[in-house]
Amino acid sequence: MNTKDIIQSATKSISSNAKRTSLTILGIVIGVASVVLMISTGKSFQGYILDQINSFGSNTMDVIPKGFEKFGGNLESLTIEDYERIKRLSSVERVVPVIIVNRSVHYGREDMTPMVFGATSDIFGNYGMKLASGRLLDESDERGAQRSVVAAYQTALDLFGNRDPIGQRIVIGEESFTVVGTLKSAGSLLLSDLDKPVFIPFATARSMTGQRHVSYITLKTVGDSDIAKRDITELLRTRHRIDNSQDDPDLDDFIARSAEQVTSIISSVTLGLTVFLALIAGISLLVGGIGIMNIMLVTVSERTQEIGLRKALGARPRDILIQFLTEALALTCGGALVGLVLGAGTGWILSRIADRILGEFHFILSPFALVAAICMAVGTGLLFGVYPASKAARLDPIEALRYE
Repeated sequence: MNTKDIIQSATKSISSNAKRTSLTILGIVIGVASVVLMISTGKSFQGYILDQINSFGSNTMDVIPKGFEKFGGNLESLTIEDYERIKRLSSVERVVPVIIVNRSVHYGREDMTPMVFGATSDIFGNYGMKLASGRLLDESDERGAQRSVVAAYQTALDLFGNRDPIGQRIVIGEESFTVVGTLKSAGSLLLSDLDKPVFIPFATARSMTGQRHVSYITLKTVGDSDIAKRDITELLRTRHRIDNSQDDPDLDDFIARSAEQVTSIISSVTLGLTVFLALIAGISLLVGGIGIMNIMLVTVSERTQEIGLRKALGARPRDILIQFLTEALALTCGGALVGLVLGAGTGWILSRIADRILGEFHFILSPFALVAAICMAVGTGLLFGVYPASKAARLDPIEALRYE
């Protein structure tokens, strides 16, 4: 049999029972769609998170107490003197000390508990926050420990509604503050809503809390972030009298983490989750493959006499094998094409929903997802089509012609 005859025979066999064929390839459709959807959705979420991190700039670094990440760790390991010494390093700039003030915010009958950050004016530039109205905190607010406050987008909206926030008086804890500015919407980052905090001068937060330590330090590195991290690490180990010749991070009472490190960690985590979800989705391909093997075995039984007649007319076992493998591959490839469209379409719809909720969410149709789904589908067709095809090829022509 030539290639044209094989294709025509496979097409005729598949189309002769359209309902059965449709049900057979349904498992392949679902499996391929799931693989495409899982991989593309994983890549889309990875891109969304990394875009947010990169919006701060690749040279952003935070220095935080170990207690923020390790239960029972010291939350007061970073002092104001540490900040002053870090600020003198040549490998860093725009160093900002931050004190988190645990106070509620009141305005009229509105009572909220947003994060209240006491920080110097460079924090807005370090985090890429844009002014919406009024002004940002400046050096005069810091020098005089003024009761000035800048409100993030959502907090300003919740407190004041349609009223102009500038010049309004709010109460933080027991002290009255004047709103001098509001910020544009910045969305969320790693499940933290950047539209909720309010910002007051660092000196004001220090007088309110009486703290000699800082909650954390944020800064921009000059040049290579690895050099800045090394300088900060050596400085703090010396100041905190930490003997760490093995360079073991677990021995430190602080963590210096750059945007590049966060990006690398998130990329690894999301890649692992994406692969895991894709493998789970691939299980449905195996189920679909079993369905194809089952229907191909039924087809071999139904066409036993036809196989015997073909062999009697000179068809070789290889021709029969190729014919039935072609039918199995046609089923899986047809299901794969439908699954690709279904998976990509579903992913695009979900991305539009995520865009409305999260903002700036873009659907990424991964070429790897397409190739992986097609390869898995073809592999499934071959794997589960070989046994029925080989069974058909081994049939004795005389016995096949006598088959009822």
